Amino acid sequence: MALRMWASSTANALKLSSSASKSHLLPAFSISRCFSSVLEGLKYANSHEWVKHEGSVATIGISDHAQDHLGEVVFVELPEEKSAVTKEKNFGAVESVKATSEIISPISGEVIEVNTKLADSPGLINSSPYEDGWMIKVKPSNPAELESLMGSKEYTKFCEEEDAAH
Repeated sequence: MALRMWASSTANALKLSSSASKSHLLPAFSISRCFSSVLEGLKYANSHEWVKHEGSVATIGISDHAQDHLGEVVFVELPEEKSAVTKEKNFGAVESVKATSEIISPISGEVIEVNTKLADSPGLINSSPYEDGWMIKVKPSNPAELESLMGSKEYTKFCEEEDAAH
């Protein structure tokens, strides 16, 4: 099972998919020594959430590195639409076969959309953390908060150092 999840995650990172029509939507990526994909063009928090900011909308999810450490995700708790999220505060939880982890908001704002697919298919976080496994879309209340987040190179280094420390 773990090998199949790793293979699925790796295939996803390498864009080995029958749905090639989506591949033009993904930014470039890099692979760290632990084989987790880190996409360029996204911002990352040290709590392992990612943010994709497009216009007035910021999409938030957990990184491939985070889902890899969690293991098979079996349940996701997310906020309601129109609720507020606050930078560095909990907005939900991810339950895996290993543990339950809080999801920390990397920015503040109003939730404008929740990925309802995760209620029935929480494993999308494992198989597609940057596409189908996104969690919420937020209208940022302070877009300057994005500047405090890491870019892909900084996040890759952060993950490598964190893994080496454990």
